[in-house]
Amino acid sequence: MAFKFLNLLSTDLGIDLGTANSLIYVNGKGIVVNEPSIIALEEETDKVVAIGNEAREMVGRTHRDILTIRPLKDGVIADFEATEIMMRELIKKANVNRMLIGRIVVDVPSGITEVEKRAVRDSAERAGGREVHLVPEAMAAAIGVGLDIGHPVGNMIVDIGGGTSEIAVISLNGIVDHASIRIGGDEMNQAIMNFFKKNYNLLIGESTAENIKCTIGSAMPLAEEIRSEVKGRDLVDGIPKTIEISSVEIREALNESIQMIVEAVRLSLERIAPELASDILDRGIILTGGGALLKNLDARMREDTSLPVHLADDPLTCVVRGCGKIIENFEMFEKVLLKQRRM
Repeated sequence: MAFKFLNLLSTDLGIDLGTANSLIYVNGKGIVVNEPSIIALEEETDKVVAIGNEAREMVGRTHRDILTIRPLKDGVIADFEATEIMMRELIKKANVNRMLIGRIVVDVPSGITEVEKRAVRDSAERAGGREVHLVPEAMAAAIGVGLDIGHPVGNMIVDIGGGTSEIAVISLNGIVDHASIRIGGDEMNQAIMNFFKKNYNLLIGESTAENIKCTIGSAMPLAEEIRSEVKGRDLVDGIPKTIEISSVEIREALNESIQMIVEAVRLSLERIAPELASDILDRGIILTGGGALLKNLDARMREDTSLPVHLADDPLTCVVRGCGKIIENFEMFEKVLLKQRRM
């Protein structure tokens, strides 16, 4: 009786634990947390100084007693303890009582290992989840977009996140073909940093690179090219310096990363059955994830694949909306969850 009563009071959560951003969906309330996956800790005590947006403002600006940590790398947990602390703090921000958390549905990359799955489950359990379920990231994105995944029709999802790009062909509640490549927003930021180092002897931080990518980065020529000032440290004389660059140069810096994503999509299309390829020709490719917001990426993919390409509405939240739909209609979507193996 007590267990049934607890179930009535419990709150179910959908969590998109991303390399760049973490989002939480609360059953009946919708998305209540959308913060960068960064945590600032006191080095000696592991006391939380800041999390999310506040911690991002501190990156590259802290003294030696404070560490800013990104606990996830390439879509998986790199720092177990920091991930657990971050999840606990984000759940606090969601105004959810840890003692009353029921199910938690968390998305994971399709290329994840059993050990990495166990790390995600353990972190979610320690953060308060009584029952933790994992769902492939591309499947969650498809559900979040509103695709009818249960019919014998092929749907292709390309989810470009901070650490990975997930490419999946989905039919009959299952993934027919998938690819998970460790190319995403972080790799694009690194490409921009390397470009400035190589061409201008200028050292810029990751936050600056991210800002450049979002404001003037593009995958194809823009109707009107943009120029912008960039501040960094000169590697020759060691003093701060400002230079002016154009969107043409940033496009050149991003080209290799974009080409690798396009090639992965092409390889996936080559592997699938002709009937599924025919469905995708009719229905097109759906782009989701924060990386899909890069200017003209959909046009570039359309040109390189000769297929219709559609940018999802609010691509950054597709995955967590999918996790939310799963917790709200658990019996309907239970079959898409990853089966737990004994370790």
